[in-house]
Amino acid sequence: MDTNAVRLFVLAAEMLNITAAGKRLGLAPSVASARLAKLEIKLGADLFHRSTRKVTLSIEGMEFLPFAKEIIAQEDAALAALGRGKANVSGTLRFAASSTFAQLFVAPILPEFLERYPDVNVELKLTDTQVNLIDGGFDLALRNYTAEDSSLIGRKLAKDRRILCASPDYLKKYGVPNRPDDLKNHQLLVFINSKARKLTSKTDSTPHAFPPINSKPRVICDDGSSMRISAKAGVGICMSSIWNVYTELKEGSLVQILPDYQIDDQAAIWLVYPKSNVLTAKVRVFIDYLVEKIGSPPIWEL
Repeated sequence: MDTNAVRLFVLAAEMLNITAAGKRLGLAPSVASARLAKLEIKLGADLFHRSTRKVTLSIEGMEFLPFAKEIIAQEDAALAALGRGKANVSGTLRFAASSTFAQLFVAPILPEFLERYPDVNVELKLTDTQVNLIDGGFDLALRNYTAEDSSLIGRKLAKDRRILCASPDYLKKYGVPNRPDDLKNHQLLVFINSKARKLTSKTDSTPHAFPPINSKPRVICDDGSSMRISAKAGVGICMSSIWNVYTELKEGSLVQILPDYQIDDQAAIWLVYPKSNVLTAKVRVFIDYLVEKIGSPPIWEL
């Protein structure tokens, strides 16, 4: 099957104008009509109803359209994988991500991506609350845990190491905890609906967790930036990803506490997309771009 003809069909179906679709692809009206006619002969079906006033999709055309789009998506993905598809990368990329991570690491690098791929538009859904990719119609999402959903495919972007931290002013006022049990006497900031995480140490075999069992957090929030700002302002002790607080750790406005205790999890930052979706060129190049710019190791681990 001639994929150029399939591409012309998809564009004509979207525009409901064969001449305009052909012009978009650099084809004369007669050539565009002949190419579609040849495709119809190949398929054994009329894809359009044509009249002197308008063009509409036939029932067969409506049935073939989703398959035609998938054929084009697969061709674009194959070309992108071979480094040949840049000129064909186009469309709107719907990307869901943590608002905190996106503000720090995605938004600042968007200008170069858009310059590289001028025919790609990006629609960002930024929230620290998980969204459903399939129901929401998203092409790609960033998540900070393994994609356990069997309907999703994931690519690991970076480790997501976490620590306990607080501001020097808070620690001066309330004291520095020396053991996890001391946390029960401190003001704690926790993320909404988060599970307690195990704390492990080579020198302490007693089971510990953050937040401690039966503790009552002083502040609960659903936004990583707000948690970082609150901890920096002296509200209390929080558990945070290194990427969220690495600048504050360097400047000293936040300090790590209980450094001998590790957060016992395998958290990582993943790029996930629906298994049912073809990995289109726009998604592939965006994944590659994020991997390129965020780096290995990522900037917050340097």
